[in-house]
Amino acid sequence: MNLKNKLNIFIGDFWGGINSAIITLPQALAFGVATGFGASAGIWGAIILCFVAGLLGTKVPLVSGTTGPVAIVIAAMMTAIGFDIKAAITIMLMAGLFQILASLTNLASIVKYVPYPVISGFMNGVGIIIIILQLNPLMGHKSLSSTFDTIINLHNSFNTANIDALLIGGLTLLLVFGIPKSINKIISSQILALVICTFLSIKMGLNLDRISEVSVVFPSFVTPYIDFKHIISFIPYALTLAVVFSVESLLTGLVSDSIMKTKSNSKNILSAVGLGNVACAMTGSLGGSAATMRTVAALNSGATSKLTAIINPLILLLLLFQCSNFVAQIPLTVLAGILIKIGYDILDMKFIKVLKYAPKDDLYILFLVFFLTVFYNLIFAVGAGITLAALLYAKRVADKTRTVHKKVYDTDIMQMERTLEKDYKHKIRVVHIEGQFFFGSATQLISHFDDVLGTEYLIINYDGDDLLDISAVFALEDIIVRLKSQHINVILVSNKEVVQQLDSLSILNQIGRDNVFYDEDSAIGYAKNKLQYS
Repeated sequence: MNLKNKLNIFIGDFWGGINSAIITLPQALAFGVATGFGASAGIWGAIILCFVAGLLGTKVPLVSGTTGPVAIVIAAMMTAIGFDIKAAITIMLMAGLFQILASLTNLASIVKYVPYPVISGFMNGVGIIIIILQLNPLMGHKSLSSTFDTIINLHNSFNTANIDALLIGGLTLLLVFGIPKSINKIISSQILALVICTFLSIKMGLNLDRISEVSVVFPSFVTPYIDFKHIISFIPYALTLAVVFSVESLLTGLVSDSIMKTKSNSKNILSAVGLGNVACAMTGSLGGSAATMRTVAALNSGATSKLTAIINPLILLLLLFQCSNFVAQIPLTVLAGILIKIGYDILDMKFIKVLKYAPKDDLYILFLVFFLTVFYNLIFAVGAGITLAALLYAKRVADKTRTVHKKVYDTDIMQMERTLEKDYKHKIRVVHIEGQFFFGSATQLISHFDDVLGTEYLIINYDGDDLLDISAVFALEDIIVRLKSQHINVILVSNKEVVQQLDSLSILNQIGRDNVFYDEDSAIGYAKNKLQYS
């Protein structure tokens, strides 16, 4: 690699580190306050976790820190243990060790089999929890420990609201939601809102609850509980936290791989984030996971290597030491407004927009997970969603087994496909999706389309009798996007029911209606004709 390429990579990583740090700062402060650990623990956790996980992790630039789902689980845990910081530190340490142990097994691959409606229901639930729990701080009150209590007391909270807090909190919401995307790409609306609203609150002398103190001293070693009794009682909390740490990190890895067209080592991600969480726990800082929003911001800024995850904490250190007095004056209502925007961004709008077209089974799963997440328990919600998805799928398969009789595949067509690929030197290729195309097979199927170099027209033939579930639909969309990024023309062959379903979900727009056929012969003829005149 020549000097110019190395310089371009460094510049991309540098800007990726700066932009992701600007997004991290307000979020780390807000999550630190929301969990009960404090703003200092939030910002130091972001610095330590990102540095350790970045240094020891995969080559792709994964930016780590506390995220929405992690903050909600830690906040619930803190309430359950009576805000015992030493107990919380012990639980985070155990969670990090569980992650390291999991990295030595094949447990990391399980996340690929979680149905999309379960993930969507969980993320939507977490987003709503964050929004609801920040309504009280937005009005100048202390945050309550549960969504149910917050909703019950909402009327009274509004009647006794701090007008100054409502004013600054409302301005914060106006800025984080109203700043145009063109400006937001250059500098985060959250950091702009943080600076503008804090500055105004100071100049106007408003009566507001503020962060008050942020430590710029490097965190010191914290001794966890080491007795058998405490460790045994903390195992359920630690396992829950480890699951959230791990799932969030692995999902961020999948998103990063999708954008960069790479394949990260999931075991490496788990071990690196686990070691980072151990380091956070031992210093009394707030643990977390790889953060999707910050990682995508870094990638969109040109980041391509792990150097971004090292530059990010260095920028945060600089901001912390240079701006600690200003940070101490940040009103809690401003952090609440920022968290409400984060909660909104977590909502899965992609699925929400197609809810009326989604199969009923997917809706049952999504709403079960959503309501259990918001009003009961996050991990129980995910477990219940996976269980329901498995039961509903088993029912569908059982029903089909009694009624469906598929014809044996035509050997003449198989011979024609072999001849086609040989004569056209694989410029035209036919791929069959056979059997059940559902959440369990969708993720695996994507990997089969990673290497079709030399192909100009790829015919995807799905001749199954079943409609696709939402996971399979989005997997098919991912396949189409990947192929098009390789300049491969996609042609789809399927039955009318599946084509109508894909049309209602706007997937056909990705392919082009001229590239959709109901029989393979017509699709092959179309590809031959296109290739001849291209």
